[in-house]
Amino acid sequence: MTSYRHPVLPELLAPAGSPEALEAALLAGADAVYLGGSRFNARMNAHNFDTAQLREAVTHAHRLGGRVYLTLNTLVWDRELPEALEAAYEAAVAGVDALIIADVGAAALIHRALPELSLHASTQLSGHNASVGDVLAPFGFSRFVIARETSLTDLAFAVAHNPLEVEVFIHGALCVSHSGQCLFSSVVGGRSGNRGECAQPCRLPYSCAGCRSSGKNPPGGGDRPSARPDADNYPLSLKDLSLACHVPSLIEAGVSSLKIEGRMKSPGYVSGVTAIWRRLLNENRAATPEEMNALGNLFSRGGFTDGYQTRKITRTMMGIRSEGDKERTATAEKAAMSMKHPPHLPLSMVFTAETDKPVTLTATAPLYRQGSCEAVSVTVEGDVPATAENLPLTAETAEKQLTRTGGTPYLALDVATHIDSGLMLPVSRLNALRREALDRLDEARMTAMPNPAAGYTPLSPALLSEEICREIPSASSAPSFTRTARFFRPEQITAAAVTYFDVLYLPLGREHPGTVPTGKQGILLPPVIFDREADVVAEALTATLRKGIRHLLVGNVGHLPLIRRVTEACGIPEESLCIHGDLRLNTANTPAAARMLSLGFCDLILSPELTLPRMRDIRTALAKDGFPAAAGGVVYGRLPLMLTEKCAIREVYRHMKLDSVCREICGKDAAVMRDRMGKDFPILREDSPCGAGHRNTLYNSLPTGMSDRMEELARAELSQHHFIFSVESPADTDRVITAYKESRPLGTEVRRMQK
Repeated sequence: MTSYRHPVLPELLAPAGSPEALEAALLAGADAVYLGGSRFNARMNAHNFDTAQLREAVTHAHRLGGRVYLTLNTLVWDRELPEALEAAYEAAVAGVDALIIADVGAAALIHRALPELSLHASTQLSGHNASVGDVLAPFGFSRFVIARETSLTDLAFAVAHNPLEVEVFIHGALCVSHSGQCLFSSVVGGRSGNRGECAQPCRLPYSCAGCRSSGKNPPGGGDRPSARPDADNYPLSLKDLSLACHVPSLIEAGVSSLKIEGRMKSPGYVSGVTAIWRRLLNENRAATPEEMNALGNLFSRGGFTDGYQTRKITRTMMGIRSEGDKERTATAEKAAMSMKHPPHLPLSMVFTAETDKPVTLTATAPLYRQGSCEAVSVTVEGDVPATAENLPLTAETAEKQLTRTGGTPYLALDVATHIDSGLMLPVSRLNALRREALDRLDEARMTAMPNPAAGYTPLSPALLSEEICREIPSASSAPSFTRTARFFRPEQITAAAVTYFDVLYLPLGREHPGTVPTGKQGILLPPVIFDREADVVAEALTATLRKGIRHLLVGNVGHLPLIRRVTEACGIPEESLCIHGDLRLNTANTPAAARMLSLGFCDLILSPELTLPRMRDIRTALAKDGFPAAAGGVVYGRLPLMLTEKCAIREVYRHMKLDSVCREICGKDAAVMRDRMGKDFPILREDSPCGAGHRNTLYNSLPTGMSDRMEELARAELSQHHFIFSVESPADTDRVITAYKESRPLGTEVRRMQK
């Protein structure tokens, strides 16, 4: 084999929600496609591919020079792990080039069983800074998909300062919540976005509660939202993303892969969008107004936004799908499917015609159309050329015939000829020689494709248990049972709370009341820390640690390197620090919990999407290996349903002037969003760490309440009971504590943990 290197461009990665969309993507110029199998993918309502279809899809894509990435990007329960391993093995046997994975527990086992299979960390893992690459690399990941909220500046920094490839979404639908941080569909509708069943509550109408009855908008007043097609009624619906005006910046940043969203979209959409992006990449330029209009016709929600990437996070980001949008899409998709596309797999050929020797043709092509990879060469022989009587064979004639590669995936970029003078070879023989060479080249490329199933080690139940156990560090000396609580404001911490809870968390930067002993004080780190915010967070964390606070509640693995840098700079022994894993880690199975503990977490708040028996199974499995205090759950409080980079409060109250919203609503924690059923959802403002702007957390309309179900909690054997106090008053804090002490109902409507 020889070496082949494509010009340095990012991979263009297109969605393939069906075999027809896969074909459309590859013909239009995609370097790779991503698709879902029949299990464990985040678009379970797409067409998806069964085992036989997957094999056919991979073979076809490889022939065209495209890579195939399979999505196993959902949370996986313990009892599903063998099935997830089976799905990964089937994908490897089919020849997929990588798996896109959201669950670190499943990733750990898959990497153990299939060490040659590449793993890409899904955007559901909430990777939003450079440090996440340092944490994920030892887990076997070679790439991570960065959060869609990442600015272009932070993106370039992350690419330059982490060991993994970085993939970025560049076109398509935007979730209003940070990826991996949305529980709205799961908690409210029973359809988990983290399990591939999102009901898209962000695309529904909402209103502000109490808008007519009070300028301060308290809960309980106002009307339900109208469903008329007016963007004012859809405060969570963002326009689609398009970075088509930033192509040169993306190339310059060194991003490895540019990802188009849309596994639920039609083949016409996939074809049209991919073709435009292929042209922009090849020409290293921004889209023209005409091209932006063409992209919008294929699909948009009243236009596009690049607000997150340019840090222009304004009301112009909001949009809904109008009837006019739908009409334009139907026409544009039909036109896109009728377009003809040139082949994209680069081909070089060397043709030799010498006196009294058979002619030869050597054809060389890379395994894949993009990126640095091995290339394959084949040589075929033809007839011995005759002596020319009239028109001798020329280089021009030979090149003309040899470059006629229509109907194949090959684009002849380089043809060298070595022809003795005075020879003749019929055009039909040149054509036959070309066809034979390309057929042989197809076969040779398929044979040379990497085998991701190589080195497969079946994980028996014993090996499965061993793999989990080896991730768990030595036994902890932590107490066997704790009660912990997070508070949004210091005044919510009452004397009863100080007595009842073992650790009391406040957001970083907020001071505990003097009544809270230092040993009980804990700090909740921001759920998102972009690289531009890291220095400010480090400064605030330094001040916190120097006060003697040693309990940190952390919800993203990408924040661990920053914590360690700060503790080292402060001269604080690592063993004196207690890093607690927040529910935002989405820990949903035992190997995931083991992986988290191996990173240095002393205990974990498990995913609230788990049932109590599933929580019990994780806690029991960890306890066998010396971690009696390793796994807990949220037993009280309104669950955080969404974390939004865009201020949702300003959209819910968009009838008010911006300065009035910030002064009267946003800054006073008084925002309440009402849905079509009359349910009220509090929204709280969380200032960004660097002081530039703020984020919002949308909380559930009902608190989780288990005060009268203490026997159920006891059977779950949780080693930590965690409480969330968001909008509660100090009196509410005391009322909740009393109810849990006395094992009696809270006296209000509550949500139950799942049995």
